[in-house]
Amino acid sequence: MTVNAISRCLLTVLGLVVAYLAPAPARAAEPPVQMELRQVSAHSWFVQGAAGAATDNAGFISNAGVVVTDEGVIVFDALGTPALARMLLGRIRALTEKPIRAVVVSHYHADHIYGLQVFKAEGAEILAPAGVEQYLGSTAAAERLAERQRTLAPWVNEATRLVPPDRTVAATEHLSLGGVRLTLTPLGAAHSDADLAMLVEPDGVLFSGDLIFEGRLPFVGDANTRNWLAALERMTETRLKALVPGHGPAASDPNAAVDLTRRYVAYLRETMGKAVADLVPFEEAYKAADWSAYVSLPAFEAANRRNAYQVYLSLENESLSEP
Repeated sequence: MTVNAISRCLLTVLGLVVAYLAPAPARAAEPPVQMELRQVSAHSWFVQGAAGAATDNAGFISNAGVVVTDEGVIVFDALGTPALARMLLGRIRALTEKPIRAVVVSHYHADHIYGLQVFKAEGAEILAPAGVEQYLGSTAAAERLAERQRTLAPWVNEATRLVPPDRTVAATEHLSLGGVRLTLTPLGAAHSDADLAMLVEPDGVLFSGDLIFEGRLPFVGDANTRNWLAALERMTETRLKALVPGHGPAASDPNAAVDLTRRYVAYLRETMGKAVADLVPFEEAYKAADWSAYVSLPAFEAANRRNAYQVYLSLENESLSEP
């Protein structure tokens, strides 16, 4: 063996030793947030994030649901950081030692998914709506994770990864666990590229994800508001005892909660659509709109103008694509 070959071997061995001895990425301590598991029915529970921007409250701004049965637990959404997911797991363990059977993901937005790796490590199957595949391999997904590693450090760090679903749901299907029947309903590209709702049938409880925002202004983002509005109109026909939205408190009057989001999305499309049709510039249209029905809602100042502008642009695209 030549001297160069011996040197290369030594360097390789040294590199392996260094890698072996290097400390694993530090696990973030428990975030300084209040997280209470609240019961809404015989089998259904949820934790409620705070109203605010994505980087507020250590990233705890969204809700997650928990369905407890005699044979195991179904989690709905996984929160916005692994640290928050570990907190949620601890709250679940205070209720039951039954295994986490599955996590149903309403949609692949950052505040709902970065905790997935915690439940995956518990052996849970990850279910998500068909259509999330286009996000998973996108530049946007990688950029969002990098951004959260900066803005939500140490809660999101270099050990945080994007977890794909084990399978996707393309049509309405029913699951049964411990005598509790669940209905999973994919709603297509509405609030996001792909959305999914879960109904706990014996409880009459709907986990809606971000199709519904309760007690705060909805975040539109890159939503297809035409499909979103159609999905909301279908929801008003469902007889429910309670609705757990993606953000905000559980709604004891589900149809009222659906109606608030429906009216807001409809108003955005109406006002911005008229402006697009009349060739009115966005700034002029925004100033002329009457926002009085929504101005008192939390997150109005942070989200409303961006929501309106996104809808204005999307309606311009809709008008260009029409024959």
